[in-house]
Amino acid sequence: MTGHLAYAMGSPCPTLVLDAGRLPRDEAALLAHLARARGQLVSAGGANVLKIALIEPSAHPMFDLDYRFVQTLPGVPDRFDLHGSCGHSILSAVLAASRSGMLPRLVPKARIRVRVLNNGDGVVCEVDRVERDGAGFTITFVQQPPAPFGDLLPDGRTRTVLRTGGDRTEVSLVSGANAYAFVDARRLGVPDQEALFTAGDELLGRLESLRGAAADRLGRPRGGAFPKIAAVLPAAEEGIAARAVTVPGWHPSIALTGLVCLGTAVRIPGTVPWRIARENGTGAGRVEVVTPGGRTAVTAVTSVSGTADGGGALLWATVARKDVTYQGSIALTSLNNLRFEEVAPCLALSEAA
Repeated sequence: MTGHLAYAMGSPCPTLVLDAGRLPRDEAALLAHLARARGQLVSAGGANVLKIALIEPSAHPMFDLDYRFVQTLPGVPDRFDLHGSCGHSILSAVLAASRSGMLPRLVPKARIRVRVLNNGDGVVCEVDRVERDGAGFTITFVQQPPAPFGDLLPDGRTRTVLRTGGDRTEVSLVSGANAYAFVDARRLGVPDQEALFTAGDELLGRLESLRGAAADRLGRPRGGAFPKIAAVLPAAEEGIAARAVTVPGWHPSIALTGLVCLGTAVRIPGTVPWRIARENGTGAGRVEVVTPGGRTAVTAVTSVSGTADGGGALLWATVARKDVTYQGSIALTSLNNLRFEEVAPCLALSEAA
């Protein structure tokens, strides 16, 4: 079996893209095979590759590609989390699918519609440009039907107080593309953008403790990868400064799903990001987000329902200028025993004859 490697700019690592049609449907068997593939990848020097995308042509008439994200957890090669998604890996999967022949050749203005099996998201990847070794995309997370703000607050409120040790810290738990806990970095003793971007293990440890408390609140395992967490405050110039935690430490920028979730949170009145955005005049439409990896932007489009409580709904969220590079393929000999589902019955008959 052949695996493909692609890297989306801003991601902490490349993504290993595999053909889901050649893998078992049973989850226990699937994870056992992924552990074997992961072990071979580590032996080949790819221990840094902690993201896996499972793809195949979509069975749904509205989509081109079905996608399932698998997060490899640090430590032994057989620990995985299948509860969330990854926008960078979606783009890596689209590029790899085109290179492998699963999708047609990418051309500018083409739109690839992806169904995320982990959480039901619908994602549109529009090709901005194509180069020899990669492509540039605009990615849009579409809510169909529109998602009411209340459905995007998994704890049922815009702000939640979490207890870690003897501390009580206010966060906003928001679920948009992925579940995130957003905390005002100033509540953790971080005064400004420079201090946030240069903070070390002490702040990382506090954020990881808060993430664990958020996982408890949402009924997720503490040892998993979700929910994620990011510290935010007003940027030195325009927008919001953010620093996020990933597996297994600081994210070099912020997850693409984190951008979508942050842009969504800015549009929900009362959340921590909503308050911070209004300190420097940000909040309507396009939101500039500054991270240690640079500056990017997200646009979340919402509708106001007109109800007495001032509710609203998320229609879609878009992030532009995302570059992806194809890094090549790897022959996964550890999975050579797998057969295509459609030919397996024929082979069984021929072997019995």
